[in-house]
Amino acid sequence: MKYRKLGTSGLQVSVIGIGTWQFGGEWGKAFTEQEAAAILDSAQAHGINLIDTAECYGDHLSERLVGASIAGQRDKWIVATKFGHHFHRHMDRTQHWRPEEVQSQLEGSLKALRTDYIDLYQFHSGTDEVFDNDALWTMLDKQVQAGKIRHLGISIGSNANLHQTEAATRVGARAIQVVYNRLDRKPEERVFPACERQELGVLARVPLASGYLSGKYQPGASFAADDVRAAHNEADVRRKLEEVQRIQRDEVPAGTEMAKWALAWCLQHPAVTCVIPGCKSVQQVEDNAAAAELELVRPDHPQAVAR
Repeated sequence: MKYRKLGTSGLQVSVIGIGTWQFGGEWGKAFTEQEAAAILDSAQAHGINLIDTAECYGDHLSERLVGASIAGQRDKWIVATKFGHHFHRHMDRTQHWRPEEVQSQLEGSLKALRTDYIDLYQFHSGTDEVFDNDALWTMLDKQVQAGKIRHLGISIGSNANLHQTEAATRVGARAIQVVYNRLDRKPEERVFPACERQELGVLARVPLASGYLSGKYQPGASFAADDVRAAHNEADVRRKLEEVQRIQRDEVPAGTEMAKWALAWCLQHPAVTCVIPGCKSVQQVEDNAAAAELELVRPDHPQAVAR
C-alpha cells in the first residue's frame, strides 16, 4: 500500500480507501456485522486505513456496521463521514442543514461509530445556498475546537461545483470529495486546479463508475430492483458500457484487470489523494488494494508519478 498526505490536514491516508454506501443496503445486498467486519479486517490487513461513510447510508446503518467492526482499534483508522441528509427508505432521503440539525446528526454519527471524534466530517452534496450559511460553519468550527471533529471536508454534488470548492479554505475545509473516473473527467477542468491551488486533499468517489468500469458488465446488463443502478437510465447505461468495452480494448494493457487499471488511472492525476471504491466482498477488497501497486503512465498527465 502507498500513502499520501490529505491536503494540509496532516493525515496520511492510503491511496486506496473503502467506501461503505453498500453497507446501507441499497446496492442489492444486506450486510451482517460479521460480513462488514470481514471486509474491514481484510482492508486493514492490506494497509487500507481510510473508511468513508455517511449518516444517510441506511439511517446510520453503515456507520453502525463500521463502528462495530473497528471497535477496539479506532486509532488504526481514518474515519470520514458526512452530514446533511436523513434516510427514510430505499433511495428516499430528506435534507437537513440547520446548525442544530447538523449538530444532532453529528452526535448520532459519533454514537453509531462508537467514537468520540470523526477524522473528516464532510458537507454532503448540498446546494450553494445552504453551503453559504455562516452559522453552519461557525457551529462546525466549534465542534472542531471541542475535539469532536478533527477536520472538515466538502463532498460536492456536482463535478463542476467551483463555488464550494473555491470556498473550501474560507470555511476551514481540508479536502474535497468528488466523482472522478475514466468515464467522468469533469473535475479535471476546474475543480482539480482549484484543489491544487489551495492544497486540498481529494477523495475520488465512484472511481469504478458504479461498477461499470469493473469489466464485469456487458451492454444490456440489468440490475436487481433493490440495487441503485436499477434506477439508472437504460440508454445511458448501455452507452457507458459500450464505452467501457472500447476503453478496455484500446487503453487497458493486455493482462491487466480492468478494475485495477481504473483505480490506478485515477491515482495518476496529481490532484487525487485517494480513491474510495465500494466493495461487497473480501475478494473485492483484495483486488482493490492491489491497484496501489499498479503504476501507469497517462499521456495526459506524464508528470503524475506515485507520490
